[in-house]
Amino acid sequence: MGPAALWLALATGGAAHAADCSITVGLVMELTGPAGEYGQAGAKSVEMAFRDLNAAGGAQGCKLVTDTRDSHSTGTLAVDAATQLVQLKHVPVIIGGIISSVTIPILTAVTAPAKVVQVSPASSSPTLTELGRQGKTNGIFFRTITSDALQGVAAAKYALDKGLKKIAVIHVNNDFGVNMVKEFAVAYKALGGTIVSTTPYNEKQSSYDSEATAAMSGSPDALYLVSTPVDGATIARAWVAGGGPQKFLLNDGMNSPDFIDSVGAQYLNDAYGTSSGTAPTPSTTYFNDNYKTFSGLDPANPAADRSYDAGAIVGLAIAAAGSQEPLAIRDAIYKVTDPKGTPVGAGQEGLAKALSLLKEGKPIRYEGVIGPIAFDKVGDITGPFRLWKITDGKVTTTGEMSTDEVNALKAKLGGQ
Repeated sequence: MGPAALWLALATGGAAHAADCSITVGLVMELTGPAGEYGQAGAKSVEMAFRDLNAAGGAQGCKLVTDTRDSHSTGTLAVDAATQLVQLKHVPVIIGGIISSVTIPILTAVTAPAKVVQVSPASSSPTLTELGRQGKTNGIFFRTITSDALQGVAAAKYALDKGLKKIAVIHVNNDFGVNMVKEFAVAYKALGGTIVSTTPYNEKQSSYDSEATAAMSGSPDALYLVSTPVDGATIARAWVAGGGPQKFLLNDGMNSPDFIDSVGAQYLNDAYGTSSGTAPTPSTTYFNDNYKTFSGLDPANPAADRSYDAGAIVGLAIAAAGSQEPLAIRDAIYKVTDPKGTPVGAGQEGLAKALSLLKEGKPIRYEGVIGPIAFDKVGDITGPFRLWKITDGKVTTTGEMSTDEVNALKAKLGGQ
């Protein structure tokens, strides 16, 4: 439904016809391929957020619905899917992708030129920050995850704190992997660590024996594996089978039951990782208590919590904008995440309160599953980092590194 038809439905039908109109948001998610586990969880989370918003009254009196397309974890296919959603379906917003190598081409080839809002739940590449600073996003891009520029620093300090002083690196050879390792390496070396080898790999190989063997040169005491669960498990098995030390540093996406099961829990009792953290709110409790019933999936999935928040923010912004004009929705995203606004949360009750305040013209502060969310001028958020360890096949939180701590460490390292 276009804007004119929407307004006609609202003007002539009132509440009686509210359920007869719908507003479609495009989803481009990695439902299959190396990041399929993330995309499936992310899509379900957005659907859950829209379910809750619709139960709370919908946006502009209409039902929020998704048109979900599979990127197959591939940039070119993601661009094709996004192009169809924008040019044929005329969606005002695209939520996705999950991984940066999908999100960036969607942004540069489709949403930024078309000035259609894009919200990524889980793409953490520093390249996205830089595109915003250079004015290449038209201000339409947002993400509900912290940049790897910060996570790399947190991972470096955590590794050294856990005694991983001489490390080999194997990383996926894409924008995400290259940038994560770059940020990590600067901090790790400055803090006294030694990187004995850096081995990039290409995705979807049946064997990674040669990469594992190459990474072992220099006798490292641990492996820093920057990967996704399927390929990561193949690499980790090759590393263990080749006699590599059973000590690992892992990126956020490796916090995965599938990865642990595939490698074998007995080999991962000295595996540590960092993730974009949460500042627990009532929304966190609501999501953790209800997500599995809705989706059949584990709420601990790396993309799940922040995808709900992406969906809730988009839905609230559409309600606040009062139209389907993308730039009005862009501006409304700041209105629904206003640090000075009235706090509101997830779930039907919290979102109903949010919609009521918005109808009164009042700003709100969405305090989401990952915590209170506020975007800077390039669409980035700040937040804490969760420090975790795998013990007996389960991921356990060992601590937290605050954003202030990471920023202070970056300053100490000369702003790297």
